[in-house]
Amino acid sequence: MIDSTAGLPIQKERFIRDLNNIRNKSNEGTEYWFARDIQERLGYARWENFVEVIGKAQKACESTGVDTQNHFLNLTKKVRVGSGAMADKEDYILSRYACYLVAMNGDPRKREIGFAQRL
Repeated sequence: MIDSTAGLPIQKERFIRDLNNIRNKSNEGTEYWFARDIQERLGYARWENFVEVIGKAQKACESTGVDTQNHFLNLTKKVRVGSGAMADKEDYILSRYACYLVAMNGDPRKREIGFAQRL
């Protein structure tokens, strides 16, 4: 029988290191992540699908009586597109708790989500 957990500590360490590398800190020292930065790391190629997971995570947050505005901040970024013009791009600032809720509400059939749910 093959041990499916072989190498798991190394994968876990790599996954956590990767998330820490994209972590941001406010001037006050609060940790946060941009949703678009963690989207592909959780196995989502399309933003539209990932936004649905963020919505589920927000509902889970609300159901616990926690104010979602403290954990999910919707914003619009200006980005340069191929033609050189500027375009608006939706994103979210996520707290550590919001990242946890996103992982817990993601599609468990995705390898990355299944892995994050076991951390």
